[in-house]
Amino acid sequence: MKFLEYTPLDRLNEFLSCLNLGERTIKGCLEAYSCKHTGTDKKLSFSLENEILDCLGKSSDNDSSSPAEVLLSRSSRKTLVYLVLTLYHIYPDYDFSAVNAHQFFTEESWDGFKQIFDTYMFEASKEWAETNEGSSLLETLYKALDEVVKLAECEIYSYSPDSDVDPFLERGAIWSFSFFFYNRKLKRVVSFRFCCLSNIVADGFLTREIRFEEDEEIFNDMDI
Repeated sequence: MKFLEYTPLDRLNEFLSCLNLGERTIKGCLEAYSCKHTGTDKKLSFSLENEILDCLGKSSDNDSSSPAEVLLSRSSRKTLVYLVLTLYHIYPDYDFSAVNAHQFFTEESWDGFKQIFDTYMFEASKEWAETNEGSSLLETLYKALDEVVKLAECEIYSYSPDSDVDPFLERGAIWSFSFFFYNRKLKRVVSFRFCCLSNIVADGFLTREIRFEEDEEIFNDMDI
């Protein structure tokens, strides 16, 4: 996997790096990768593939939690390996299991992604329009993704792990989404993570406020 630099993505990343909306902050990040293996990737890819095959060998047809149905085809396993390798490159210190990860990936449509984006990025879209002569944030995102991975040929996946094993989840997160846009022909994948953080929690405002109230009560009880 090789990180790819694209100016259209850089423009969006700059806008979404830390969009302060008062009590909340919207953050987002787009990263593009080539799926061509480096030396390290080859070894990790082989290990992930063996992990999947080992799990398939041990699973039974009657096991409802078995990944066999999803991962019987080599192309499906290869896609999962690429997605997990992308996770490794985003968070190199985190240990991802391919077998566990497949349970958290869900194939999506552009319309499904658009619905989530329109709902949760409404305020960010307004800010973008105000600072970019009324242009649409979603349309700008679409054009940028299309330039990198040709959306008409893409498979779209959401990644929603349990909160206790989610490496993307930041302190004070109100909501968080992770999507992957994968083009088999181009062998490219773009990850798009976006979240909303509570500035009150992130800044420790509540702790400071409690301490201030306690100090105020102490001074009020003192005879001066």
